[in-house]
Amino acid sequence: MAVRIYHNSRCSKSRATLELLQARGVACEVVHYLETPPGAAELRELLGLLGMAPRRLLRTGEDEYEALGLDDPALDDEAIIAAMAAHPRLIERPIVVANGKAAIGRPPENVLAIL
Repeated sequence: MAVRIYHNSRCSKSRATLELLQARGVACEVVHYLETPPGAAELRELLGLLGMAPRRLLRTGEDEYEALGLDDPALDDEAIIAAMAAHPRLIERPIVVANGKAAIGRPPENVLAIL
């Protein structure tokens, strides 16, 4: 089973999710998304697997959220996706992809449902 985790090693939830997967013997492809950010097409694919709108994947507490005016309800999905592609710190984490599905590891146990 191919499992991919979009990981930020500075995030406690991301570390805990990766540790949970490893403790269960799940081999993961670890994508350090701050170093190799997903493009707009990849973000659209992830959103489809997650079954959520782009705005729900935004980290609203990041400085970029306010600086870019992302709280503006007039912004469409493509503008939000473009902002996340350009500023990957805005992407909620961690995201785990497995078996044609995706889940956000908040809490880490959320990802067990897709394994």
